[in-house]
Amino acid sequence: MLRLRSSLACVLAAAVCVAASAADPPWTRAQALQALAHEHTGTRVAAIERLAEIGTMHDADALAGRLRVDDDAAVRELVALAMWQIWSRSGVPAIDALLQRGVEQMHGGELDAAVATFSEVIRRRPAFAEGWNKRATVLFMLGRDAESLKDCDEVLKRNRHHFGALSGMAQIHLRRGDPERALQAYQRALQINPNLNNAAVTLHMLEQAVRARRGQMI
Repeated sequence: MLRLRSSLACVLAAAVCVAASAADPPWTRAQALQALAHEHTGTRVAAIERLAEIGTMHDADALAGRLRVDDDAAVRELVALAMWQIWSRSGVPAIDALLQRGVEQMHGGELDAAVATFSEVIRRRPAFAEGWNKRATVLFMLGRDAESLKDCDEVLKRNRHHFGALSGMAQIHLRRGDPERALQAYQRALQINPNLNNAAVTLHMLEQAVRARRGQMI
């Protein structure tokens, strides 16, 4: 998980105070969605955190809009984290546990085992985009770029807002010596989430790579 900046920690602390002082029951999904555009930052944060807990893929699409319009950078970062949390829920506890096992294998360096685990997730829940995304990640780590790209395509068929898959595609295309496609994929990722880490630096690097390649082709 990304390290939260100090400003985000302050926002979260304010949200906790709001929640602690409220005697009302937890928000419903509809209430949280309505509060996403509230003028008070603490209320928006509380709404985002609630959707991270109970939101559906449809709610993740609603959250995606906040990545571009919220005027608080810390809140935008929290939105991205909430989207990842929602994306990682299949709706079936056994599948979610299997996904988590694959993540642990991946982080533990058991890459072949992780591929097998994520393949089982896909077999059992093919509509679950994050199963495809996690396998794409491991395949990239193994240098199996063509297979990873195919899995990224499957992710985007199921989750058009998956800026992580698009960023991954940019890395793969660049490694394969195709900066034009890398730039296209990264620009698509930024259209969804302009708050990606080191976005300006990465975009500039890809643009330079494209110019250099075109210069070599003249």
